[in-house]
Amino acid sequence: MISRKISSIIAGFLLALMFVLMFFSAWNESATMDELAHIPAGYSYLTQKDYRLNPEHPPLIKDLAALPLLFLNINFPADHSSWKNDVNGQWSFGSVFLYESGNDADKIIRLARLPIMLLTILFGWLFFRWIRRRYGDQTGLLALFFFVFSPTFIAHGRYVTTDIAAAFGFFLGLIVFIKFLEHDAIGDRRWKYLFIAGIIFGLIQLLKFSLFMLVPLYLLLGVLWVFVYHWEDIKFKFSWKEKIIHLLKEESKIIGKIIIISFIGLLVVWVFYSFHTWNYPPERQARDADFILNSFKIKPLAKLNVFLSNNSFFQPLAEYLLGLLMVIQRAAGGNNAYFLGQISANGWWYYFPVAYLLKEQLAFHLLTFLALVIGIKYVYKSVEKSLTAVIEWSRDNFILTTSFIFITVYWTQSLTGNLNIGVRHILPTFPFIFLLVSRELVKWAKYFTISDPQNFGEWLRSLYEKYIAAAPKYILLTIFFLWILIEAVIAFPYYLSYYNELAGGPMNGHRYIVDSNYDWGQDLKRLKDFTDEAGLDKINLDYFGGGSPKYYLGEKFKSWESAKGAPVQGEWLAVSATILNGAQAEPAKRFIRNPQDSYQWLKNKKPIARAGTSIFIYKF
Repeated sequence: MISRKISSIIAGFLLALMFVLMFFSAWNESATMDELAHIPAGYSYLTQKDYRLNPEHPPLIKDLAALPLLFLNINFPADHSSWKNDVNGQWSFGSVFLYESGNDADKIIRLARLPIMLLTILFGWLFFRWIRRRYGDQTGLLALFFFVFSPTFIAHGRYVTTDIAAAFGFFLGLIVFIKFLEHDAIGDRRWKYLFIAGIIFGLIQLLKFSLFMLVPLYLLLGVLWVFVYHWEDIKFKFSWKEKIIHLLKEESKIIGKIIIISFIGLLVVWVFYSFHTWNYPPERQARDADFILNSFKIKPLAKLNVFLSNNSFFQPLAEYLLGLLMVIQRAAGGNNAYFLGQISANGWWYYFPVAYLLKEQLAFHLLTFLALVIGIKYVYKSVEKSLTAVIEWSRDNFILTTSFIFITVYWTQSLTGNLNIGVRHILPTFPFIFLLVSRELVKWAKYFTISDPQNFGEWLRSLYEKYIAAAPKYILLTIFFLWILIEAVIAFPYYLSYYNELAGGPMNGHRYIVDSNYDWGQDLKRLKDFTDEAGLDKINLDYFGGGSPKYYLGEKFKSWESAKGAPVQGEWLAVSATILNGAQAEPAKRFIRNPQDSYQWLKNKKPIARAGTSIFIYKF
């Protein structure tokens, strides 16, 4: 057995190692596509109290990223047209802010990423503490181990994006809600638990708009909780008429409390958005909203948002609603994406299963399969397989039930969506997968028939079962754990472009899926290093990402695109994997691409080098 003190020390060491991997792997990485918008927007919120930039994402993660920037002497280009005149000119303003205003872009990017890394570490610590409290030290440490060495968590825990924030928000929102249900069920109905749940709900709504999914999830879990908790009363104490009346009464109580939680959360959102829209003129906000929602299909909602924007009291909620509507519009419209040799804007139902299979470590997948077999075997061997047994198990293991429901609901929604641009969009389900796998593995590894030996014979038998009979299990698990650890370390520093053995490793991952799975613009500074080492005077570049080729390459940079054809003999060309694969891929049905944009003239030419993993370099 591991003591609480020792397990805390081990957890601290694991998280410290994760921070080291994140910090140093991100040091030489250029801005990703989303960071180009998020970092300047966050700084504008804190200094200008104006939300005209990047309204499709809530403010909190951008605020956190901007806090260290307040200690820098930054030139804010308030006179630029992207700020003064453009509607949501986030990309233009981001380029001007970072690269064209005399600011130190690298210092800004590095400092802005630091709070996100610290948030990731805090997430891991709370994740470990919560599981340890519920399921013991071993399960807590194992789940944390999977968290720390997940290439996806390491990759996105370093960037100023909303993906880690979303995962943290769903985790925090669900565990706080479960705690509220537990206290409510035992008669501890003090208002503080209701208020805490409401405040947390409001705060996490400021992390990512997908967290609005918690409203129907709370309703589903609340109704289920009432049913399983009152099952014995329903089964044994009432007539059928009384059963229905009792259930409806209890369900209405919990639904009413969920409405109160939502209302408290809405007040929190109003307070935060009030600060962020303080200097945002209502007439300007209404005009911007009208322009942005011009093509929104549900016209009454669009008109309501414009109307609320013109009212100073409702202005903060209108801005929140605008972001929510923009996300709905974006999700419905989809995004051009490359997947398995094809390009489409409509998505593939199997996109996320394939991405998850290839992007997470193979060793973890094998452990997941083992845990699944163990769980199925346990259910099969269970003496009781009645409805009552299932309901009682769901009540006694409501956290596990919640985990399974959340994973199922979230994945189902993801599979049916059109927005297929990264495995990061299913990141919120990872911690709950880690929990389920860890619990089954620990239960399997430490199963003993004698827990409290009463004599010498039983003591010897206990030792045999504990250390000799169980040795093959420990050896097997140790091999897998070392596999996971070594592969995570070896992947340094290319965590964003990590692919497992099934895909042939990071150098071959671009064949399957790109964008934020592989190439998000992170390797531009590595291209600069290549040109310096090779002594190049000029390089043609077709770049995808949030960096500025002109800022890093200076006079060496010449913009290129497929329509220009091949460079002349002796010249160099660099192309981002996302652009190249999208251009050469087979267009899906109803997808239209101009022939001159297809990079067909580059298809049979092999790159002589790469910048990092994602920028292919050719010499003609």
